[in-house]
Amino acid sequence: MNPKRKRRLIITLLVIAAAAVAISLTVFALQQNMNYLYSPTEVDAGKAPAHHQFRLGGVVKEHSVVRDGNSLKVDFVVTDRFHDMPVVYTGILPDLFREGQSVIVTGHMDGNHFVGTEVLAKHDETYMPREVADAIRKAQAAGRAKASHMKDAHGSTPKGGS
Repeated sequence: MNPKRKRRLIITLLVIAAAAVAISLTVFALQQNMNYLYSPTEVDAGKAPAHHQFRLGGVVKEHSVVRDGNSLKVDFVVTDRFHDMPVVYTGILPDLFREGQSVIVTGHMDGNHFVGTEVLAKHDETYMPREVADAIRKAQAAGRAKASHMKDAHGSTPKGGS
């Protein structure tokens, strides 16, 4: 192999190696920053990561919101109408946050309760996040939730939104 061809081969191999390293680092970084959505049933089944941040989706259970009078701490329960997950959140809640409404809470597990760092509330009475509606439908299809319990605060069944 002549020197010119050998140099081209080495440069080509270095470019391929650098591209492989860059792709590997990008995939690793993206996986670390992914926040998957889990329903209370999935969290209860152990499918959610134990020591990592994730999103919890469901409906704020009626009569479960307890506000601390001396701080911004709020305790409430998120349910998929089959399992309940207690949530502790410290901060200002969205204006649309209320009992019987769909929410997505970002945070992590701390023992048997979820510590929220961000709360997102649905934007109107007919919208439910697609992931939350799918999780509730999966629970219903598995025979774990009854259709009569699938009613929201307005008496209608959840519909996936976009």
